Amino acid sequence: MGKPRIAIFDFGCCEGCQLQIVNLEEALLDLVGLVDVVSWREAMTGHSDEYDIAIVEGSITREEEIGRLKTIRSNAKILVALGTCAHIGGINCLKNFFEMDEVLQYVYGQDAKHFDTIPARPLDAVVPVDYAVPGCPIDRGEFLEVTKALLLGTQPPIPNYPVCVECRMQENVCLFDKGMTCLGPVTRAGCGAICPAYGNKCEGCRGLVDDPNLDSHKQVLEEHGLSVEQMLNSFRIFDGYMEVAK
Repeated sequence: MGKPRIAIFDFGCCEGCQLQIVNLEEALLDLVGLVDVVSWREAMTGHSDEYDIAIVEGSITREEEIGRLKTIRSNAKILVALGTCAHIGGINCLKNFFEMDEVLQYVYGQDAKHFDTIPARPLDAVVPVDYAVPGCPIDRGEFLEVTKALLLGTQPPIPNYPVCVECRMQENVCLFDKGMTCLGPVTRAGCGAICPAYGNKCEGCRGLVDDPNLDSHKQVLEEHGLSVEQMLNSFRIFDGYMEVAK
């Protein structure tokens, strides 16, 4: 029995999550020893359509990408959404709050007629996704743990509790107590509460925990002086697709 074959693809993204994989350095060499990487545009020239696991970064932002993603899905036994854009739509979904023609004109000017765009969406809005590695960018250590779990046939260890738990473990002073606002109470942990630990609010890049108490959180935000529009904008940076998909 041969090694599991892995292919890594990208759509609308900055490719920063793939760069995090490269940044595994020596640990990446250990991982590569366990699998056959058959396609990865960012790191190799070879390509194969025969793979067991497809790891896909980026959101879907053009019509032609829908068919390409469906082909990847049909070839893969397991499909993993890599990073926020692939997982929940990410920053790309900010364009969904504008007319698509307006977006094209703003970006390309007089050459806009040569390009196309559609409202951005996460992978699971197009095809079934088996697992996701959250984050913008991903945590490379978490990626390694998820990949190992897939190779062992076990459930990847993605937390399903809020960032607030990690803040308490870090003994951080709650940002609400500092007069700031934060999405930590409803955002999936796993980042080590890195933003609050350095005095910055959680922007929700890892997506929501399962069954988040959004009504309660919005009430807390309102009590701290945020209007409805400001509350929506807090979620819109990374999880705007949630709003427009309703």
